Amino acid sequence: MSKEIFDALHLLEKERSIPLDFMIEKIKKAIVTACKNSYDGNEEVSVNMDADTGTFEVNLAKEVVENVETAGKEISLRDAEEISPGVSLGDKITIPLDTKEFGRIAAQTARNIIRQGIKDGERNQITQEFQHKQHEIVSALVERIDPINGALTIRIGKAESMLPQAERIGIENVKEGDHIKVYISEVREGGKGPRVMISRTSPNFVGKLFEMEVPEIADGEVQIKSISREAGSRTKMAVVSSEENIDPIGSCIGSYGARVQAVVDELGGEKIDIVRYSDDPVKFVKEALLPAKVLDVEILSHEDKSCIAFVQESELSLAIGNRGQNVRLAAKLTGWRIDIKPKSEN
Repeated sequence: MSKEIFDALHLLEKERSIPLDFMIEKIKKAIVTACKNSYDGNEEVSVNMDADTGTFEVNLAKEVVENVETAGKEISLRDAEEISPGVSLGDKITIPLDTKEFGRIAAQTARNIIRQGIKDGERNQITQEFQHKQHEIVSALVERIDPINGALTIRIGKAESMLPQAERIGIENVKEGDHIKVYISEVREGGKGPRVMISRTSPNFVGKLFEMEVPEIADGEVQIKSISREAGSRTKMAVVSSEENIDPIGSCIGSYGARVQAVVDELGGEKIDIVRYSDDPVKFVKEALLPAKVLDVEILSHEDKSCIAFVQESELSLAIGNRGQNVRLAAKLTGWRIDIKPKSEN
């Protein structure tokens, strides 16, 4: 029997990466619970499980008494002397148990706790695995696409997660069996286990893609100061370099545009504006409104972070953008509320 148990535990450890010691502790607790249920609440149980030697022993301590009133906790002097000659009334004697004596209810209790132990072990494994990957990009396998709501059931390592349609990029063409990149936004502990919050629409997803493509960002020579994004349509990203000889925008674009194009391809053709960050709000707002050429920026309130950007009449529609997208993204990028006015209104 013990060989079968340890073989099963070794198999669980191999196939589900659940530590052997973790499972043994769960089984010990299950046996104590089963004994308590079967032996009048007696919790004086010792369990010896050693996978190296194949030892599996269960012992129950009982008090030696003249007349037994609670069979699960007491043993008569006569019976005790047969097990351990020389015992006296009031002594505690250890009795080896046959696990078959636990009965159907005790065995079921043990199975339930062991099953829960497996779930807990897997939960701990998933939590530990993804806490290390939080705020990173990972590769995921698309297992299923919900035909109604468009949500993707994906597998990341040994964990299954859900990518809602709202976290997908537009109407990207994804098929079951495809591998896609996703950004792990957060790992939350819940009553039903850890929830891995994943996204492809997060601005941080774009930032991490550039970090993967641009060595200067990975090395810290170029910093991404802020990103604003409308997933599937357009992104603005502000960058700066602490090194005078490094062009932060050129570094992100790459030779012949190779670096930025790799990110654009991953995002399904999403447009990306890379601009130069500045601590000066006037300079930063001008940069953020590119490709429109801003003539001047008037600061209305530093406290409220509001300003007016003046452009030529011919640049007005470009500065505002289609349905206001360019100025909207520029405002998110800079943190300033921006009004656009033609020069003639100055």
